[in-house]
Amino acid sequence: MGSAPKIGQAALIVEDDADQRSFIAMLLQDAGFETIECESAEAALATMLLRGRDVCLVFADLRLSGLMDGVDLASELRMRWPHLSVVLTSGNVGTRLADLPAGVEYMPKPWQPLNLLITADRAKSAGRPARRGGLY
Repeated sequence: MGSAPKIGQAALIVEDDADQRSFIAMLLQDAGFETIECESAEAALATMLLRGRDVCLVFADLRLSGLMDGVDLASELRMRWPHLSVVLTSGNVGTRLADLPAGVEYMPKPWQPLNLLITADRAKSAGRPARRGGLY
């Protein structure tokens, strides 16, 4: 069988700290996800335009390098892909948490790996196309 990604089975990780990004990717890969890594919100949006069909979860730091932060990214994602699971994380949110778009989850740092895996599994289940009774 080929190794093509399954639609809706990838997780997009948006984190400007390379070590943190690698750790999150390893956790999610061990749980059966294809992972796509970006270090900025701008790169994540470009990736979503190309691979959005494959992605069921975006896990992003609230504080990112670049012009956009995680809240800006989440707002764009919710507007363009309203059914996508978006989770923001941060150890220092400041006042930005008040601007969190509806439907976006917040997971404070330090988060527990099990909590991330539970959230990711829920996103994968929600992103799965219906198998019976119709087209998908």
